Order: sequence, then C-alpha cells, then structure tokens
Amino acid sequence: MNPVPVSLPFADRSEAGRRLAERVRPFAVNDPLVLALPRGGVPVGAELAERLDADFDVLMVRKIGLPGRPELGVGAIAEDGRVLYDDLALARMHVPRQALSDTVAAERDELDRRRRVYRGERPAPRIAGRDCVVVDDGVATGGTARAALRMIRQAGPAQLVLAVPVASPEAVELLREEADALVVLSAPDNFRAVGEWYREFDQLSDGRVTEILAERAHTRPPPDTARGVRVRAGQVYLDGDLTVPADLHGAVVMASEEGRGDQRWRSVSTVLQRAGYATLVLDLLTGQERSSEGGGSGSGAPEDGGVGTDVLGERLRAAVTWLRRAADAADEPLGVLASGGAAAAALVTAAEQPRDVAAVVVHGGRIDLAGDSLPQVRAPVLVLLEGEDSFVRELGEWARGRMGGPTDLRVMAGAERLLGDSGEWRRVASEALDWFDLHLGRGTG
Repeated sequence: MNPVPVSLPFADRSEAGRRLAERVRPFAVNDPLVLALPRGGVPVGAELAERLDADFDVLMVRKIGLPGRPELGVGAIAEDGRVLYDDLALARMHVPRQALSDTVAAERDELDRRRRVYRGERPAPRIAGRDCVVVDDGVATGGTARAALRMIRQAGPAQLVLAVPVASPEAVELLREEADALVVLSAPDNFRAVGEWYREFDQLSDGRVTEILAERAHTRPPPDTARGVRVRAGQVYLDGDLTVPADLHGAVVMASEEGRGDQRWRSVSTVLQRAGYATLVLDLLTGQERSSEGGGSGSGAPEDGGVGTDVLGERLRAAVTWLRRAADAADEPLGVLASGGAAAAALVTAAEQPRDVAAVVVHGGRIDLAGDSLPQVRAPVLVLLEGEDSFVRELGEWARGRMGGPTDLRVMAGAERLLGDSGEWRRVASEALDWFDLHLGRGTG
C-alpha cells in the first residue's frame, strides 16, 4: 500500500468521505455494504455510502483503555462479544488481562447501549457474500479497526476493505494483513492524533449519529423490481431475468452461453443495476443445448460443436426487440454486454439493429466471426481481450479495424474466461459501466 498524498487537513468528516469514494469504488462491486465505526466514522461512512450507492450501517466496536489512562488503547471488544487484547502492550506495561475485567465489562455494557440506540429493533445487516467496507474517520493505533475487521471476516464477506482518510504508519502496517484491501488517503510520518488532520472535528453525540442513520435510510431508493421472463426467438424460448431499478437511466442486455447460471456474471449485472441500468440477463442456450456435448463451446464457431454465431445473433436480436417493447425500459437507451460465443452475436445485432443498440461491450470469444457485419457496426464498441493470447488479440485488432463506429480495445488478463481469475470480474464490471455511462447519455461525471 502506497498512501497517496492529499491536501490536508480535511475540512470535515463529510469531505473525507467524498475523497474516499473514488479510491474505494473499484472494491465496492458485489452488493456493497459500508459499515461505519461510531461515532466519528458515521459521517464519513454516510457520505461514502451515498457516493457508492451502497447500503449503510454502523459496526459497534469499543476500545479497551488502560485503567487510569483510558486514552491508551490496549485492546478492543466487538459487538459479537469478541475481545481482542494487545498482549505486547500489556506485557510492556506489566498489566495482566485480569486487571482489565472491569473495563471490559463496562465497554460491553456501552456496546449494548449503543446497539439499542443506533439500531433499535432493526437486525444487523447481512455480511456473507457482500463487499464490506469498514470506515472510520482515522486510525491511530489500529486496535479497534483490527477487532472490527476480524469480526466481519468471521461472517464471510466476498471482500473486506478498510477505508480511512488518515492513519498512522504503524497502524497501516498492523492492519495490512487484516483486510483484502486497505484504502488510506494519507499516512503521514508526523501523525499524532486523528483530530489534527481535520479543520472541523467536533465530537458527535448519539443523537447526531441516529439522525445520520435515519437520513440515510430515508434517502435509499425504492427497491428494484425483478421478474423472470421468457423471450421467444424463432422456434425456441429463452429464459431470462429482468431487473429494473427505481432510478432508471438505461438498459443493458447481458448475453452469454452460461447466462443466469454464473453467479459472478450476475454480480456484474448488480453493478449495472446500482448505477441505474435495467438488466436483462439472458440464457442464449436452451437447457438441452447446454447439457448436450459441445453445447456452448465459448467461441461461437459451429465447427467447435457449439451453437453458431448466426443462431446466437438471431436470439440476441429477439431479446433486444423484446426489451425495446417491454414497458419497463422501452424508452431507455440500450446497450449490449456479451461474452464468449455471444460476443460476435452482439456485433451482428448492433449491425442489424442500429436504432436499438447504442453501445456494446464484448470480451472473450471470436469477435472476428461477425465477419461481413463488422463494417455496419456504428455503435461504440469496447473490446476486452486477454493479454497473453497473441492470436486472439490479432483477431480482435483485425475485427476492430473493420468496424464502422468508434471503438476501444483494452487488455485484461484472463478476459476470455468469463470472470475466471480473482478480481477479474470486478474489472469487467467497472469497464462495462464506464463505457455505458459514456455512451448511453450519462457522461463520465
């Protein structure tokens, strides 16, 4: 981790949250959840959650201070009851754990009180399978943050991130192995206290914390609507899932031979939905085709035993036409995101339905199989290619050169194997979202 220098001090905690947002965004992909350490972390986390369109809650952890010197942290207790001691510090000061029993009991009572005040009867948020971002206004020793991270790790998040505006270099080293990603805007060598790095660093009351939590709850958009659909394409029916966010900006047909069965592919759709795009996640192959030997070869080439580009193209065009007629998103600008054998079919669709398809993102597969359709592709096309396969790259460059509209090509290790490597699917989602934001009318800001 190499902290990026920023202009300090921060004006206030809300500004610090805004500054964190762009650095944290690449890690907040899979149903993200921002968890703030009260009290100081709450305004930072609320601003961050708003910028990321993420769920938001508090995470109760209390520092255990040395008796007689409460400002000196020698441990922490989390809301699940777990106590984490700094045994090295205790040994240096010749203080046994037993000497902290009254302090631990008092902090446990305070945790229970805060939980009742901040959450009331509301259950704790779901952690498992989500990208969780733990936030505070700063980290001095790291003991409280470490206890928080270990508590969340036990609940099985998809990815665990610690995000703070400022931290001591010692805390950075302590916490480096506790999280999957550590986002620290600055770790100054002359760090002494968190409050020195803010121009406004007022103490927050419980009332202010509950007020921020209530404001965030009231500003959350209505839930997305989701339903299963069947799209007729010639003599077959294709199954799909249509999800329409309440705050709608566009629509994307997502096509692959794996379709709805790949959870990571569905996670890409969640990223688009959170940005305001309706998604139609489509199974381009029927159940019988997927189960038959050779069905879904990944290239779309008939000689490989898969369903050919022409057939996949017909099915994808039927899906685009269906979505264009669906009341949910009929008037929205439409993009296509396709992988594997569906990639060439997406380009054929864009060539044959130029009024319907406003932008395309393809990765993997043999896009050269779009053949004679390539010069008719007028929509902006982003091509994501695997970096290590020179043959596939040459074919991609050749196909890109024949397209009739604006194009871009970006190299991604492992992109031909949908979401195959750690972190790869996050970049697929991020690149696709940026492309659709740019070309479906929302701009980059």
